[in-house]
Amino acid sequence: MVMSPRRFAVAALATALMLGMSGARPAPTAAADLTISAAENLMGQTLNADRAAAGLVPVRLDGRLMAIARARSVDMATKNYFSHTQPDGRMVFDILTAKAIKWYSAGEIIAWNTWPTLSDSVTAANNGWLGSPTHRSIIMATSYNYMGIGLAVDGSGKKYWTAVFIKGPDRTGGWVSFNAVPQPAAVSITSDAYHYVRVSWRGGDIRLVVLTAGFRNYQVQKRVAGGYWRWATTWTTNTSRAIKVYYGRTYYVRVRACDQKGNCGRWAVVKVRG
Repeated sequence: MVMSPRRFAVAALATALMLGMSGARPAPTAAADLTISAAENLMGQTLNADRAAAGLVPVRLDGRLMAIARARSVDMATKNYFSHTQPDGRMVFDILTAKAIKWYSAGEIIAWNTWPTLSDSVTAANNGWLGSPTHRSIIMATSYNYMGIGLAVDGSGKKYWTAVFIKGPDRTGGWVSFNAVPQPAAVSITSDAYHYVRVSWRGGDIRLVVLTAGFRNYQVQKRVAGGYWRWATTWTTNTSRAIKVYYGRTYYVRVRACDQKGNCGRWAVVKVRG
């Protein structure tokens, strides 16, 4: 069976508050029946894989930029055009400002192709971007720290891709990983007997390409199985805490790290037996 060549196009635009540059490259193979969201995430993973291969720090996905990029692709697919300028005259920079998103520099790369599966479409768009020095320069930039990926498919199956990059303030919280928690051996003791288990962890702020805020503090909560989370401390820089537990009961401890901008990361949870 002979496959006819698929059609495609790419374009790029960037500014440092009013000027430009751009870039792109291929994606890992994925299932043929990807959803739109899964394909967008795959493209984000692929762009960061390109950066990792060049020894660069990943660019973080940002939900606000994902929404803008998706809307840009939907607009092109719905109105049948391919341009960084919308029919209403607005560009991505205008949209970022209208959405009250703080940015210091920004870039946008777009592409379309007609590959039948979304995984193939990811690869084709990324290959097209990486093959262009302008597009590649945006993907490999050391000035953008957040990005959003958007995909839309029109009625004929034409796939429109948009990737929006910005340099903006740190919005990403920290990370936490627990060390092994000592568990007590079975003992015959009254139900009101208790002891202390020391829970320890490590963590810090997640590194961005630029403008990483830096670690500030940990927050710690504890709950007994079936109960509510209660604060152990809202502020500490210690990396361990002695938790009071009653024999025969099960507890959970969770910790998250916050940065100098007040962004707190996801809770890391560990189980502790009394």
